[in-house]
Amino acid sequence: MNTMKIAVIGGGIAGVTTAYGLARRGAAVTLLDDAAAGQATAASAGIIAPWVSSSDGDFYEAYSAGGNYYPEFLAGLHELGIAELGYRRSGALMVSREAAELEAVEDRIARRVAASGSVAGKLERVDSTQVSELFPALSSELTGLYVSGGGRVDGRVLRNATLTAAVILGTEHHEDSVLAVEPLRGAGWRVTTTRQSTDVDAVVVAAGARTRELLLPLDVDCAVNPQRGQITHLRLRGVNTSPWPTVHPFTPNYITPFDDGRIAVGATRESGSGYDPRITAAGQLQVLQDALSLAPGLADASLVETRVGIRPMGDDNLPIVGEVPGRPGLWTMTGYGAGGLTLGPLLGDAAARSILGDPASELAPFPTATARHDGGGH
Repeated sequence: MNTMKIAVIGGGIAGVTTAYGLARRGAAVTLLDDAAAGQATAASAGIIAPWVSSSDGDFYEAYSAGGNYYPEFLAGLHELGIAELGYRRSGALMVSREAAELEAVEDRIARRVAASGSVAGKLERVDSTQVSELFPALSSELTGLYVSGGGRVDGRVLRNATLTAAVILGTEHHEDSVLAVEPLRGAGWRVTTTRQSTDVDAVVVAAGARTRELLLPLDVDCAVNPQRGQITHLRLRGVNTSPWPTVHPFTPNYITPFDDGRIAVGATRESGSGYDPRITAAGQLQVLQDALSLAPGLADASLVETRVGIRPMGDDNLPIVGEVPGRPGLWTMTGYGAGGLTLGPLLGDAAARSILGDPASELAPFPTATARHDGGGH
């Protein structure tokens, strides 16, 4: 039986999946979440279709592995009796008005789909009539590539399901703000919140775009920066949108249909925004213009809400994960950018294995935070 005591700071997908991975291996876990506005997971569109992304290199390898890991991850939650996970496998549809754009990526996507096997499903070229059948609100000028295994997940539902699983397995969950993380003399860490101080063997800082500010007092630099993303939710009354696929044009925007006529459109990518979770006029205009140019059939949809998430963006858009060199027992799990819901379950499980003494290869390609000098106490 594992006897390690571990504090996880952050209640987004990075934090809850790490806590879940640790708890199911027997560690004593305390999850601390300040429930602040702007959490990226809560605002995310939740697209699980890495095979159609433009990413490559180490990021794509992890991104694809994250998509392939989803069935195993979801099965583990089901085994604990958690029925509502917010996930549906309804396909991913790349679209363009220019056939040449689709032809340029078709071979790459075909290789990726084949490499992922049954999880990605099948790739099919679709004409404008088929596009309209798959997603009736789209422009009739579009043709596409359809990947049948593409999925989407409601980030709020999946986060809550994973947190519930971690608590079932013994995790203590506290909504509390962390004031300080300090090394203990010899070994271990002290985490001080507004309510109490707790001594643990290891600390995982998974606080998204706020990770950097938590680590600076320890002379640790985590090269993660906030990027605001605004995403608007619409509703088509009386329309069954459940089977509609996610939509991916050759531009940064996208469309994610959910159940009951709800459709998420977005999103802005506002680098340099700081941690500022406001809805702005310019952001709202951009999101709606992009959506309606792609899907004019959404013009009469009701505007339900706009969610704002502050994405944690790492240097070179790479996750910043692993133990901080020179700070034994101090770990970071951040920098997932817009890919957190795909990467989170895989990297959270890998981190749990590594923290408990079984180094995981999934973390190896990525940078860690950097200790500027010996912080003392270790």
